[in-house]
Amino acid sequence: MPIINVFVTTQSDPEISAKIAKAVSELTQLHLRKDPTVTAVAITYIDPQHWFAGGKSIASQETNSFWLDIKVVDGTNTKQEVARYIEAIFAAFELLLGKVHPESYVLVHEVSAAAYGYGGKTQEFRFISGKLQAAV
Repeated sequence: MPIINVFVTTQSDPEISAKIAKAVSELTQLHLRKDPTVTAVAITYIDPQHWFAGGKSIASQETNSFWLDIKVVDGTNTKQEVARYIEAIFAAFELLLGKVHPESYVLVHEVSAAAYGYGGKTQEFRFISGKLQAAV
């Protein structure tokens, strides 16, 4: 159910994309309990000369960077789960990209179940439908 957008400062490579998508999906399942069969990952590559941290390009700092942006339904994860997720994502990108600039980010958006969904149905609709089916 989550949509995950990942921006990375490395050369576009289908093999790296597959590794990123796999690692991110697995960590999202492990730490945030999200079903990988309905997890979408979109990866955007940015030339390190066009990504700046601390006023200097990532290329000039001879490092890599990333920004992971994930949307999840509010109230479905604890602060501790989110903190462990952020830590695990950073560690995974260090393995995937090599030296990662400390100004690399993970943003977990918690959004209303009524304002978020997939397949034309909100998460709130799915929750209520599940409750009604269980009552029958």
